[in-house]
Amino acid sequence: MPVRQLPEQVVNRIAAGEVVERPASVVKELVENAIDAGASRIDIFTDGGGRRRIGITDDGSGMTQADLALSVDRHATSKLDDEDLLRIRTLGFRGEALPSIGAVSKLGITTRHLSEPHAWSLAVEGGAKSAIMPAALSQGTRVEVSDLFYATPARLKFLKTDRTEAEAIREVVRRLAMARPDIAFTLAGEERAPVTWAAALPGAAGRLTRLGDILGADFRSSAIEVRSERDGVVVEGFAAAPSLTRANALGQYLFVNGRPVRDKLIIGAVRAAYSDYLPRDRHPVVALFVTLDTQEVDANVHPAKTEVRFRNAGLVRALIVHALKEGLAREGKRTAANSDGAALASFRPSFAPRPGNWDWRRSPAYPTGPMPGFEGSAATAFAEPGQAAFDVGTPTADVRFQPAPSADLLDRPLGAARTQIHETYIVSQTRDGLVVVDQHAAHERIVYEKLKASLARNGVQRQILLIPEIVELDEATVEQLLDRAVELATFGLAIDSFGPGAVAVRETPSLLGKTNAGSLLRDLAEHMAEWDEALPLERRLMHVAATMACHGSVRAGRILNPEEMNALLREMEDTPNSGQCNHGRPTYVELKLSDIEKLFGRR
Repeated sequence: MPVRQLPEQVVNRIAAGEVVERPASVVKELVENAIDAGASRIDIFTDGGGRRRIGITDDGSGMTQADLALSVDRHATSKLDDEDLLRIRTLGFRGEALPSIGAVSKLGITTRHLSEPHAWSLAVEGGAKSAIMPAALSQGTRVEVSDLFYATPARLKFLKTDRTEAEAIREVVRRLAMARPDIAFTLAGEERAPVTWAAALPGAAGRLTRLGDILGADFRSSAIEVRSERDGVVVEGFAAAPSLTRANALGQYLFVNGRPVRDKLIIGAVRAAYSDYLPRDRHPVVALFVTLDTQEVDANVHPAKTEVRFRNAGLVRALIVHALKEGLAREGKRTAANSDGAALASFRPSFAPRPGNWDWRRSPAYPTGPMPGFEGSAATAFAEPGQAAFDVGTPTADVRFQPAPSADLLDRPLGAARTQIHETYIVSQTRDGLVVVDQHAAHERIVYEKLKASLARNGVQRQILLIPEIVELDEATVEQLLDRAVELATFGLAIDSFGPGAVAVRETPSLLGKTNAGSLLRDLAEHMAEWDEALPLERRLMHVAATMACHGSVRAGRILNPEEMNALLREMEDTPNSGQCNHGRPTYVELKLSDIEKLFGRR
């Protein structure tokens, strides 16, 4: 078969296969164009999950007649000032979006530039362009896309239900709205009620407002501001306290120079930063914004511009981990039970009548006025003989109330210990409420932090193997391990080359005790993507430290005297991250006096 040049329409449809994967891809490209045009308001409307219709209207700068004619040609773009592909300051620059969309749908564009006397319109149907006609539009651009993939019916078979495609569009708009809180967005369609995100004020406060509008009030109330900067790279944003978690990592958002991206980098970094706070099956909610020089990141590695490649990925990862750890340590007193209302709800009375059950208060015999013999006030209604019927005896629980606490202890964050119940929980009184402390979880965190400090102060002690252990691995993995030999040695693991496909383990961390060096190396090799700070081995050591802390802490069931209880509270106040134990469970629950008054109907 001879070589031939493909027709332009076929070339455009091939390009559409890379750029236009589904209706959400069309929305992403068009909204990014509106953002790059300087829009302050963007309205998005979809019908049939975007398959029947997509409409994007913005109040940006618009296009002149000449620009409109070029905009639907391949490799025509306004996003590049020159041919330097490493200086990308916009969200898109490939020059394939509009011609690709027009090749597989019916595309209509109406736009007006302020320098033009009126607007202009252009239609593209299945790749065929119409003549440019005068139109009416005050400012900006309106793009209409209908009958998506009508020119490539095979692609329609791969689309999901209208509701699923509409949800994908919603997620795309959510990410773009989080990236640009200064722009107002409206998303409407037959599949959903209209939602509007108003433009927010500049700065961290405005960013948190937009994130709260999209991620919910729970995120806004538990958000911790984080920031880290080094060598021209800035990582900032908000991370939820360990009280707000999800069952998957879909609540973790990364934005690079204003561009929403999906990157495995953030998943590993967030997991490392939260490793001391959450159970393994829970994931935090974070929104991080990375700003760096455009030459330090390649935004052209994916046709849909959803991935980037950093020149120094290790630095970015380290800054993410540092920013999150610093923020979590600063707000370490936040606990899971303090911020989601679960503690307050658990105290509510449980004797309310259930639907379908008879309520004696609805009985015709239930008195609505004073009962005979009980005409007095509530205080005098029950005389001493009547009160005897309600005497249930002395409390059977171990409730040993302490004398009145001193004023200085009441002003401390965790207050003054008043009693211990069930030999497990310490109840303390603060100036404006009470605190219930799990003595084992609290002491576990205290011991754990002391062990970490000891490791940082004295380093990791090594033990020399009498006979070096030879571990066989593939050559590529061996090279990667040997490249990190110096870093591994700082954690007590000394390895040498032993031929092209093996390494010799000569020293191991003494903290691990008797361990299988081969298993340890293979485990490290499986986490090569997270090796920028040798965190897998560090987490291995921290897991051992956590286990030691668990066995060395105060156990549940041990009776404590008042001095021991107060000493534990004071140590908690001086210990970082004391809001959770090292397994991610809360160490204490706080109830404000106002919450208690609500429980009893006092307010």
